[in-house]
This record gives sequence, structure tokens and C-alpha cells, in this order.
Amino acid sequence: MLDSGTNLTPGSPEEAAAFAVLQDRFPDVYRNVFSDPQAPRTVVVVPSMSLDERELAKIPGVIHYEERMLCLLMLLRLPRTQLIYVTSIDLDPAVIDYYLHLLPGIPSMHAQARLDLLSLNDHSLRPLSQKIVDHPERLAELKSLIRYPESAHMTCFNSTELERTLSVQLGVPLYACDPALAHLGNKSRSRSLFREIGLDLPDGFEDLRDRSELVTALTDLHHRNPELSRAVVKLNDGFSGEGNGVVPIHRLADSVSPKKAADRLLTDAIRFEAQDETWEQYESKLTSMGGIVEALIEDRRLTSPSVQMRIDPLGKAQLVSTHDQVLSGPSGQVYYGCTFPALDSYKIDLHEAGYAVADALNGEGVLGRFGVDFVSVPTENGWKHYAIEINLRKGGTTLPYLMLEYLTDGEYDPETGDFHTPTGEVRTYYATDNLVKDPYLDLTPSELIDAAVYEGIHYHATSQKGLVFHLLGAVTDFGKIGMVSIAEDRATARHQYDGAVATLDSTSAING
Repeated sequence: MLDSGTNLTPGSPEEAAAFAVLQDRFPDVYRNVFSDPQAPRTVVVVPSMSLDERELAKIPGVIHYEERMLCLLMLLRLPRTQLIYVTSIDLDPAVIDYYLHLLPGIPSMHAQARLDLLSLNDHSLRPLSQKIVDHPERLAELKSLIRYPESAHMTCFNSTELERTLSVQLGVPLYACDPALAHLGNKSRSRSLFREIGLDLPDGFEDLRDRSELVTALTDLHHRNPELSRAVVKLNDGFSGEGNGVVPIHRLADSVSPKKAADRLLTDAIRFEAQDETWEQYESKLTSMGGIVEALIEDRRLTSPSVQMRIDPLGKAQLVSTHDQVLSGPSGQVYYGCTFPALDSYKIDLHEAGYAVADALNGEGVLGRFGVDFVSVPTENGWKHYAIEINLRKGGTTLPYLMLEYLTDGEYDPETGDFHTPTGEVRTYYATDNLVKDPYLDLTPSELIDAAVYEGIHYHATSQKGLVFHLLGAVTDFGKIGMVSIAEDRATARHQYDGAVATLDSTSAING
């Protein structure tokens, strides 16, 4: 572990050089430690959502999204692994107890001895990584907790300059993409990369920086596609669909001055996916982030699949999973949940596209998990997949898949696109991190868990089926819950999920 990181200026060439040294060391750590379940190691989990605070403010209970990476507590099943989990606010002890009791084959007391929790007691929406870096005493405390510095690494939700600074100051490598490559995952660069490797993508324009460029793009898109009904505007660094706005581009037809008409549409007719968004606020973010405009693909049979990949420290691209995303919002662009795996009719297509993107990103030096989102429509010649964006981070599909993997000790078969337990049984799931109902307000995490146990719907290790909760900390104040429904097929997983919602509704009614 390097000791000089705290003396380096954040963002300086010296810090970048120190980070490169840490990352160069990581392949040997990965080679020697990750292949040995008995090897001592420290995993520092910093679930910082290092994203635009204005965008984060749109998500109710977003500070509790730091709980989404609690699935990594399942790493404590490795008997010599220490895990340090940092949060902005205290975690309910019942939540930690819940996860530890899910551990297969490990007494919770044994796991607890290898788990260190560190809370910053800061409710602000500033990124958690920033909060740590800004408080040298907490940084020193975190650093002192690391028991195995030579075999330690840090993992995070997304990687920015803040995570690079924290990595250097802790003296441990970061299992994530170098922040210098973050632009490869924005909306504009995603479109460019898809075009370069030959994937289909919606007609549109990227690298837009202001209103005038957006107006020109809308009018040009209408000129090329006169029958197009709607276009979608996206912020380069928006996430979960919250940075999108839909424009009724068909209104430009027969306009005497298309550019003036397009300009008026932005002020008067654009409809944002995020509640309470205004054009004035959005224009400010477009100017600072940049963005794109593209044709909105519309079809009643439309699906929104995704493929998840990982590039390990040895430079090997690995297929992780496929999903069909469940979307909500005014025009169906906001992430609500997912079904695993994606439809049988096209999941192998997603494998091929995922590897193509991975090869391109690998050539750029990308490390860690990423996902590729699509919009897909059936045609006479099979499904047509429009590549939409690359997410160089963990996403909404990461937690449910890791829970399935860790709980069952199974694996995803890249040949079939199915997940098999060690006994060969197939497992699927339906998951959400956005179940929100007012009646759930004032329920406690313990009451939710009790209800699932009483009704016999909670996950059973013997059958490897049932419901697993997450985002438990958000329920009391925001009425928000996350769930993963694990079953032998998609229909049963969804039926089980619907039954769990009915159970929670009954519980909240009784408590109310």
C-alpha cells in the first residue's frame, strides 16, 4: 500500500501517475487472490453515486441507493475476506443482520468479525467519495481499517476523478474503469462507438452542446425522417432515463420556419421523464454535460433488453448476463426493474453485441463491469436491435444478478443464456428497485422481513427460490422497496413477485 497518496493534489499529473502504479499492480493481485477462495483479502466498498447532484435529487430516497451494493456482503462467504462498507448515513442493524443471515455456509458471527462499517453521518447529496476525501480524519480511519493492504482493492458504483483520488489516498487499486476513460460511456460516445463497430442505432445526432445545436439536430432529423412522430433528447450523463425529454417532432411538418418551430417545441412541448423538470433547468445541464437527439423507436411490441459484460484486470472480456428491462415514466424510458434472463428469441444476439462492444472498450483500456442497453422490435426477419447506450458502471441489474449468483453458487451459461444452479436447475428472477407505495411509509425493515417469513415467501436456501429484499432503509421515510423474486421460470418469478406485493399491501394496511 502506497503511503504518499494523501500528499498528492487531486487531479494532478502526480496523482494520475500514482494511480497508474496502483492499477499496474492489480493484475498480479487479481491473478493470485481472486482464484483462491482461501486467500486473505480486503474489499473496500464505496457505493458512491458520483453523479450530477441535480439529477440525483430527482430520485426519491436516493441516499439509500448506497444500500444497493450490500449484495457484496455475500463476499464474506469467503472465509478470509475482510469487507469494509462505507455509507453516508448509518445502516439499520436489522438490514445488516438480514444480509448476514443470507450467507450460505458461514455463521453470521464469523462474517460479522470480518465486516467493518463506516458511516460519514452526512445526509447531503454530495458524492460519498467526496465526503470521505474532504474529511482527512475519516479517510485516515478508513485507511486504518484495511487489514490486508497488499491484497486489497476498492469497488464503487461508478468511477470518477473522486474515486481515483480516493483510491490513491488509500493506496489500493480500483476495480473499475479509469475515470480518464469515462467519456466512453456517455450518450454521444456510445453512439459513435456503435456506429464504428457496425451495430444498428436510432437515427440521430450526438455531441450537442447548446439550444441552437439541438434545434438544428431536430430539424435535420425531421427532414431525414418526415414520418417520425417523436424524438428524444438525452443528457450525455443522464441515468435511468431521468435525463431524457421527448419532443413531438411531427409538429414540424408543413412549418414555414422549421427551426423556429423546433425552438418553440423545446420551450412549450418537450415532455421530460423526470418530475418537476423545466426547460430552463434542462438547458443549463445540456450546456454543461452535452447531449444527443435521436429518433424515438415506437412499437407496441417493443422490448428493452440489455447485456452485462466485465473486463477483468487481465484484459479478458467476460459475459455476465442478459436482461429485459422493465421501464416506466411518461414515455416508458425510466428504469423500474428487470427480468432475467432476456427473451430466448434474442438473448444470444445480445451476447454477440456485448462481445463486440467489449472488444472495442478493451482496446481503449476499460476495466470492470459495464452494460449495453438496446431497444428491440420484431420484424419479418427476426428481431432488430437498436443499440442505445453504454453504462460504464454497475447498474440496476447488477444487484439482482449478484444476489442470485452468490445465493445459489450457480453460473450463467454463455452457450444457452441460462443460469444453472450447481445441481443443474434453471433459475430466473423478476426484480425491481423502485416499488413505491404510500401505505409502505412508516413500515420498518424488520416488519417487512417478518411479513415475508410469516407468509413463507422469503428466499429458502434449500429450494433456492423465493423473495430477497433490498433498499430496506428507504421504506420508512419514502415507502420505497427493492425486491428480487427468484424462481424456476420467468412466469413463476413474476407471479411470486405479485404475491409478495399483495402481502406487503396487506401488512401495511394492518399496521396502518
